[in-house]
Amino acid sequence: MATLYPGRYTSLIEGPFVVFLIGFRINRLYAIHKWLPTARAMRPMLQELYANPALGFLGSETSLAPRGATVIQYWSTFDQLLAYAHARDANHLPAWKAFNQSVGNADGTVGIWHETYQIAAGQSECIYANMPRYGLARAGSHEPATGHLRDAATRMRP
Repeated sequence: MATLYPGRYTSLIEGPFVVFLIGFRINRLYAIHKWLPTARAMRPMLQELYANPALGFLGSETSLAPRGATVIQYWSTFDQLLAYAHARDANHLPAWKAFNQSVGNADGTVGIWHETYQIAAGQSECIYANMPRYGLARAGSHEPATGHLRDAATRMRP
């Protein structure tokens, strides 16, 4: 079980970073043979990324929904995210190829999506109250939200 940290905490990340949201949505529930491989594809990629910090991956959080899942990923740079996505020796390209061969753009059984955000240094803030390390607090530092880190306005100011 995750360790709970009573009180208020925040996270600091040195320099810019990238937030990458990726997910899938099941559009035809009974076509399990089509969407299950998509659902299973993310775990090996995340295991690979956690095992290789030099790739620039900082951490992730996964949220399940009735018709799919969302993974929030934190990366050091956009270039490192792109390098992983295009690396011939990584798990991503075979998963992407399998998805396109099975579902592609026309099948409609399962949808996939992603959004990428480049965050400039000092342009993020977060708060965690009575929580385990989560999100940015797992990807970056985990600091008590006291003094100049006490409120959102001062956390956003460099």
